[in-house]
Amino acid sequence: MVDVKNVKKRIRERIWRILEEKNIARFPRPVYGRIPNFAGAEKAAQRIILLDEWIKAEVVKANPDSPQKPLRYYALLHGKTLLMATPRLKRGFLLLDPHRIPQGKYSYASTIRGAFIYGRIVSLREIPPVDLIVTGCVAVDKRGVRLGKGGGYAELEYAILREIGAVDEDTPIVTTIHDLQLVDHIPIEPHDLTVDIAATPSRILRFDRIMQRPKGIIWEILGDKRELPIIRELARYRSKNI
Repeated sequence: MVDVKNVKKRIRERIWRILEEKNIARFPRPVYGRIPNFAGAEKAAQRIILLDEWIKAEVVKANPDSPQKPLRYYALLHGKTLLMATPRLKRGFLLLDPHRIPQGKYSYASTIRGAFIYGRIVSLREIPPVDLIVTGCVAVDKRGVRLGKGGGYAELEYAILREIGAVDEDTPIVTTIHDLQLVDHIPIEPHDLTVDIAATPSRILRFDRIMQRPKGIIWEILGDKRELPIIRELARYRSKNI
């Protein structure tokens, strides 16, 4: 019997070690335990913004991690509404309207600290339909299966948005990674996400969908995340919309 979680742990540790040893890792360092920032993250982001999926998107949901900061900045620069998850979902989601932010502050607003100043915490009922999801990864395999840092928050963010109808099965998910973060195989669990597109500093990778994405929260595996305020809000939301 394969211990999936242990296999995932070994993949994470190998990727973190390689990025550090080859000095590809960038601030914040060390990258162990993080969605790793990497040299070339800006180049990878520049590949994403040329895609039709990006150009057509009016609302972009993004993770708060450092390597995806360039995409959060480009979202604001290109006039897109930015929905940003707060770290570990402790405060839920922030909504940033580029028309309410001075253009000279877009770079700062795309940081975690700046997003709290120039964005606003929104309730689940205020979240608009999302056209494109940007997620961070520790690794991606050749089928598009993603591996995060192990907290399960990217999957939870997606599940919440799926529960309220802000995303659906066809909402594209993209990521930016270094070429060394591409691996042969990542074991997949029912709650895991796949990405449709990964951009590296050198290329764009498109993946065929190998499985359906989770249609919502798998409540039996939530554990102590049930105590998050946004999960309690979701329970109230569900009870009013059944």
